[in-house]
Amino acid sequence: IMSSTLIVELDMKEFCQVTEMPAAFVIEIVEHGILEPQGQQPEEWLFDAHALAVARQAIKLQHDLELEWDSVALALDLLSEVDRLRAENFMLKQRLGRFLLD
Repeated sequence: IMSSTLIVELDMKEFCQVTEMPAAFVIEIVEHGILEPQGQQPEEWLFDAHALAVARQAIKLQHDLELEWDSVALALDLLSEVDRLRAENFMLKQRLGRFLLD
């Protein structure tokens, strides 16, 4: 049995349709470093599944907390750091548990 990995790649028009965001919003989010699409110009941009998830999270933060995009970028950075620290903490607890059992 062959396993296949589905790779999502959306152009600007498709990305705007899926996220229900106008192109101006997408451009603004990219300018704030929230999204980093492949390609130089908006008409060349390609977005992956991760970008889709980040965009949805950014829209939710912006809408729910009524934040400016620069604040959304900061919030996303902090949330990402919290996730990283949680993963590291989990790994260290596992190592410590094995150490204490020996």
